Amino acid sequence: MTIRFPKKLCPDDVIAITAPSMGVPASLHTRLDLAIDVLKSRKYRVLEGQCLRAVNKNKSAVRTLRATELSDFLLNAEINAVMPPWGGELAMELLELIDFEGLAQVKPKWFSGFSDLSTLHFPLTLICGWATLHGPNLMELGSKERDVTTEAIWLILEGERGEVVEQFSSPAYQTEGSDWREQPDAGFNLTHKTEWKRLDGSTLPMEFKGRLIGGCIETISRLAGTRFGDVPKFCEQHKQDGVILYFENAEMAPCELTRTLLSLKMHGWFDGVAGVLFGRSAAPAVTDPTLQNYHDALESALGDLSIPVLYDVDIGHVPPQLSLVNGAMAKVRYFDKGGMVAQLLE
Repeated sequence: MTIRFPKKLCPDDVIAITAPSMGVPASLHTRLDLAIDVLKSRKYRVLEGQCLRAVNKNKSAVRTLRATELSDFLLNAEINAVMPPWGGELAMELLELIDFEGLAQVKPKWFSGFSDLSTLHFPLTLICGWATLHGPNLMELGSKERDVTTEAIWLILEGERGEVVEQFSSPAYQTEGSDWREQPDAGFNLTHKTEWKRLDGSTLPMEFKGRLIGGCIETISRLAGTRFGDVPKFCEQHKQDGVILYFENAEMAPCELTRTLLSLKMHGWFDGVAGVLFGRSAAPAVTDPTLQNYHDALESALGDLSIPVLYDVDIGHVPPQLSLVNGAMAKVRYFDKGGMVAQLLE
């Protein structure tokens, strides 16, 4: 399958906003409005959907309305990008209501975000062949000041085709976030030094390359063995280029993470891949040395792989995070306890 990249975003383009998973409650509308103001400040026109500014039973609306609105936005030739406010938990309700085979026949557009949005990134890339952007959610763009890692989303969305976009490891990451209800324009509290790590314990430089595919492990792991998450097929289609798998963990405890990774291993997700990236874990840390911890989970499931595995990378629910393009050719370099990801916008 050929990966098709959307055209770059330009002034006067239309960005549609819908919440295919959880909507935005009234207490956070100010933050949402600030994020929308950022889009308008970059000269984009904004189209708000009806499934956006409400929450009931963990979602913005019933599944049929959410699926219809998202499908309409993705099919509408006048819309250039779809940027949901954030993820949630129930995007999986939409999968069998969306005609992904039909979307495969139309021009791609940017679909961006992370968390539960990975549930939609996967079929858009694996079935439709669209390049999709796994990176900061729209709500994270509403801060008064934004760090360079978060701002790199625009290098992707506004990048020229054929351009190579390089992103480097962040200087620091956040462990405790601000309450957007009390501080609607708050940015990240980047207080802890970033340190990418090799699973094999070495600190020597290394490099690997391949096509990126990945997302939130809680959601994409549920797609293993279905047509919505056929990673082995993607790896076979792109075996000449190689594949880099990446994951981020929102809340899985170490033992559950171990079981999940072993299950994906049995599904063939790691067969023939060139390397694996794991983001910093957002699950509660296990400090008792007699119990399985995050590193133990990775070592238990993946320690026998003869490929590079990096963890504590800038991906996911512990910000800031890189903007990674599913389907893009990428080169990953590890050095000086940090690194760089270079992606080709084809």
